[in-house]
Amino acid sequence: MKRVIFLTAVLPLALLAPAAVGMAPHAPVAKLQTAQFGPVLVTSKKQALYYWNREKQAGGKVRCVGACAKAWPPLIVKSARIDPHVAGIRGRFGTIRRPDGRHQVTFEGLPVYTYAHEGPRQVKCNNVNGWFVVRLR
Repeated sequence: MKRVIFLTAVLPLALLAPAAVGMAPHAPVAKLQTAQFGPVLVTSKKQALYYWNREKQAGGKVRCVGACAKAWPPLIVKSARIDPHVAGIRGRFGTIRRPDGRHQVTFEGLPVYTYAHEGPRQVKCNNVNGWFVVRLR
């Protein structure tokens, strides 16, 4: 009888566990086709996303803080856990904890940023001071 009670209490939790694992939010990103760079990674508001070569050389560690992060706002999400895949985009997403404690989206292990002086569907700063637009395959 104890086994039946245990199974009726544990079985529903076991069935919900896979659903909970798959419920991580997606990164708020999309793919945008550009004439100059081909497909690039953008935010849900269509702002181009960039990576900084200095962080690439540092193994993906956050180096853009303070004034840098004002000019290059990081793509922030609420949860440390996001779905590593986004439909239609090849590559892996994740998060990294910034020095201020917020969670920043990463793509292929690199933190991604927008440029503060750029509007939707614009790519003005590719190869500027070590910043590169995230090109997609």
